[in-house]
Amino acid sequence: MAADKYAIPSHLDDPELIGLWTLDEFLAMVLPFVWGIMTQHIVIGIIAAFAGWWGLKKAKAGRAASWLLHLAYWHLPAGFTGLRATPPSYLRLMAG
Repeated sequence: MAADKYAIPSHLDDPELIGLWTLDEFLAMVLPFVWGIMTQHIVIGIIAAFAGWWGLKKAKAGRAASWLLHLAYWHLPAGFTGLRATPPSYLRLMAG
């Protein structure tokens, strides 16, 4: 008889990977590279892809990707993240 009837995964919250990178890191590399190919500036595209990957990796630095979304919500202009303005406190029941 087997010693352990049930298998419990050791890493439940690991993000999905494409190769060695998470989805956001992969897109930060691929989009500048594709832009470089389409505009016939391949070297600039490769440099921008590396800079995008490295910058995103340093910005995340062990935190979840949602941390960048929260940072964008508080520091980017009001219409950029979807809400035009924060709803007033007396309307909080209507907002959600």
